[in-house]
Amino acid sequence: MSSVHLESVRKVFGSTVAVDGVDLDIASGDLFFLLGPSGCGKTTLLRMIAGFATPSGGSIRIGDRDVTRLPAEKRDTGMVFQSYALWPHMSVRENVAFGLKVRKLERERIDEEVDRALALVRMEEYHARKPNELSGGQQQRVALARALAFKPSVLLLDEPLSNLDAKLRIEMRSEIRRIVDELGVTTIYVTHDQKEALSLADDMVVMRDGHVVQRGAPRQLYSRPNSRFTADFLGETNLISAEISGSDGPAVTLSTVAGMLTSTATAESVPDKGNVTISIRPESLKVLSAGVASEPSAGGSATGGRTSVIEGKLLDTMFLGEMAQYRVGVGEDLVLKVFELNPREMAPGSDIRLGVESEDVVLLRD
Repeated sequence: MSSVHLESVRKVFGSTVAVDGVDLDIASGDLFFLLGPSGCGKTTLLRMIAGFATPSGGSIRIGDRDVTRLPAEKRDTGMVFQSYALWPHMSVRENVAFGLKVRKLERERIDEEVDRALALVRMEEYHARKPNELSGGQQQRVALARALAFKPSVLLLDEPLSNLDAKLRIEMRSEIRRIVDELGVTTIYVTHDQKEALSLADDMVVMRDGHVVQRGAPRQLYSRPNSRFTADFLGETNLISAEISGSDGPAVTLSTVAGMLTSTATAESVPDKGNVTISIRPESLKVLSAGVASEPSAGGSATGGRTSVIEGKLLDTMFLGEMAQYRVGVGEDLVLKVFELNPREMAPGSDIRLGVESEDVVLLRD
């Protein structure tokens, strides 16, 4: 396994800048995610690491080797494509052996490595089948086995689960995590699926317009986004305009249409005063009481325990079994999304009081 280092990597197609000066250090053995919407540059970046695209500028190192200009076959990377790219006329075993034969290994060694790779992905009993005789999840396992058969120092995964149904995606997430942990191979995984990244990554970046906008562990990026884009892209959130009205140590008091709120969670480069945006995740809003009117009828206040209270009216409920999603109207214009596990039954129009801890009120940089 090897670390991967990118310095000022850039890719231009005509007048379009697909990747714009990306710097990354990916630790050896990490499962690292490049996450972002379509067109953000994540797949182009992966293809440059793989050697299928040449950078317009910057450098790429795998371990101690500068591979910026090396062809793909000399980089010691294994690639799993979104389409799997299996040879339809070959058996599972022949597909897995293909890369080893290209490398001109001895027959006995090829058989050993194919057996090892098929056992790793639990596909030994299907070795004689053709790809069209396999399910999507089984084809994905074969593609993984082929990429791992020659023991690459870096494994590259390009949207590997996008063609699977929801149940298979969840199953294959666990399998990919198991395989990466078992081998300790450095893995770079491209996806636009936030749940894949949050559930699997050791470390990750969120990309936008060819740039890295934030990097960190999944929990860090989800609970402490630094911008409206990251907050909104990584799951559901409530974005609220606010004005900083004061501070007390790490606590900032905010004036909003939902009333006075307290925050102890700020992004870098947030101003000391003036107008800002705050992010509150729907699951961070707790239903304190419902169906009992209180004064004032709308708005909120910050309590001594740094729990802010917001009052409004329940607009509607979407019941999902183990949880419910509420829409709560606050004041004239604000509608908050609220998630509650083991939900209570409430009628639309009910008065509702919500609480939010100061650490869950996140001030954003932009």
